[in-house]
Amino acid sequence: MLLLCVWVVAASALAVPAPGTSGKWRGAAQAWPEEPNVVLVVSDSFDGRLTFYPRNQVVKLPFINFMKAHGTSFLNAYTNSPICCPSRAAMWSGLFTHLTESWNNFKGLDPNYTTWMDIMEKHGYRTQKFGKLDYTSGHHSIRVQLSSCLSSNRVEAWTRDVAFLLRQEGRPMVNLIPKKTKVRVMEEDWKTTDRAVNWLRKAATNHTQPFVLYLGLNLPHPYPSPSSGENFGSSTFHTSRYWLKKVSYDAIRIPEWLPLSEMHPTDYYSSYTKNCTGKFTETEIKNIRAFYYAMCAETDAMLGEIILALHQLGLLEKTIVIYTSDHGELAMEHRQFYKMSMYEASAHVPLLIMGPGIQANLQVSNVVSLVDIYPTMLDIAGIPLPQNLSGYSLLPLSSEIFKNENKFKNLHPPWILSEFHGCNVNASTYMLRTNQWKYIAYSDGASVLPQLFDVSSDPDELTNIATKFPEIAYSLDQKLRSIINYPEVSASVHQYNKEQFIKWKQSLGQNYSNVIANLRWHQDWLKEPRKYESAIDQWLKTNSNQKENEQK
Repeated sequence: MLLLCVWVVAASALAVPAPGTSGKWRGAAQAWPEEPNVVLVVSDSFDGRLTFYPRNQVVKLPFINFMKAHGTSFLNAYTNSPICCPSRAAMWSGLFTHLTESWNNFKGLDPNYTTWMDIMEKHGYRTQKFGKLDYTSGHHSIRVQLSSCLSSNRVEAWTRDVAFLLRQEGRPMVNLIPKKTKVRVMEEDWKTTDRAVNWLRKAATNHTQPFVLYLGLNLPHPYPSPSSGENFGSSTFHTSRYWLKKVSYDAIRIPEWLPLSEMHPTDYYSSYTKNCTGKFTETEIKNIRAFYYAMCAETDAMLGEIILALHQLGLLEKTIVIYTSDHGELAMEHRQFYKMSMYEASAHVPLLIMGPGIQANLQVSNVVSLVDIYPTMLDIAGIPLPQNLSGYSLLPLSSEIFKNENKFKNLHPPWILSEFHGCNVNASTYMLRTNQWKYIAYSDGASVLPQLFDVSSDPDELTNIATKFPEIAYSLDQKLRSIINYPEVSASVHQYNKEQFIKWKQSLGQNYSNVIANLRWHQDWLKEPRKYESAIDQWLKTNSNQKENEQK
């Protein structure tokens, strides 16, 4: 690994020059004298707020800071679904989750779906993908060791709105590698990064075609816990002393929690299924957050390997580099870890772009989201954009050519949509985020109360003001319904869940009771098996009755 201190020495040499004035433009995209290369690095679970002040003071992220200084950073970038596969499906398709019907980590895009990379390849780009993809159905790449765990994940996603609580993840914990010099903690990601660097070395010798390279990382996603019982799950924050030294413990903030009795019902459900409703000491919370930040520092170093390789190969000034993440990480905010939430720590993602034609040291406050990656990629290549995309090209917001062009000021709408239909939350969730407001609706819009936060005055999202400002809540709800008929989508997801559960149950035959009793909520199930069987039967019956009534 190249030492991080190289960045200090090389920073001036890595500066990306402004584009020449001889370039022509096609729509929002520049037709460079030769099309630029593109590198997209996508990590997992990276809190986007760490890329700007004051959050970035807690951990040293030199290469993210380098991209900020030499490119454009989007201060309000969001996932379109705070869970791996649906989020990545949105990014690779350019479509909102309800349009792709990527409902959970097992229901993504069709393997033959035409992505932005496929289109770029057809237009002459050499293409290469390394690492974590997770956007097609049935290929969730989080390392699952036990088939029973796989069944648990699927059944939990389908039955989350059954009238009982599921105990999915283990209690979050930390694990420290004592060796002070241990740098490559996430060895799989480092090997993947090495493969990408080696590919770049080969690509540098071919000057006849531009290339697009994708690198997907697991970090800073928490690691699988080492047991298979109640504590099983991706709930271990794991790092070494080398990376912990990059973290400023004094800058770590202990998040404020609402009392359990005051939590929104969906938040309580999430906290319970994530095993976070028990007591945590301040030391435990601070350590979890510190270890998470250390994992972010290791992620930053892998991004740095790509940037330094591009520089050494003479490709940096010819390459647009984009860094983002599929979602964030709560790291004990709102009494939760993991994601599956519309709170900032979970839904806010990093998004930085640098390269020829991209304005340096620019911070864009407009709300944007991962569906914007698709049109941006095509725009970079000068490829006409399809008319049906949910996203918008980010070039008008980040390019030097357009920075003073008022006619492009409102090209991207002043809102983004995020939705969630997977496990750990017991109701489909929808977020409309504008410059000032965050409105969160659930299920059919009536059975579960909505949430409204003024993120400008309440950045920690501790005060739900939906009932205090009903006119604003109503207005935002109407806007949300104009974008997505969310009660109808919720009903479709519920029906899908029921159908998938029935198929799974039928495939087990007489072995069903034994299998379901040994999934990860087995301790509670075995205590009152009739109660749980009855809850599932009632759930199936209720949905069937609703469907019959709708057909009448």
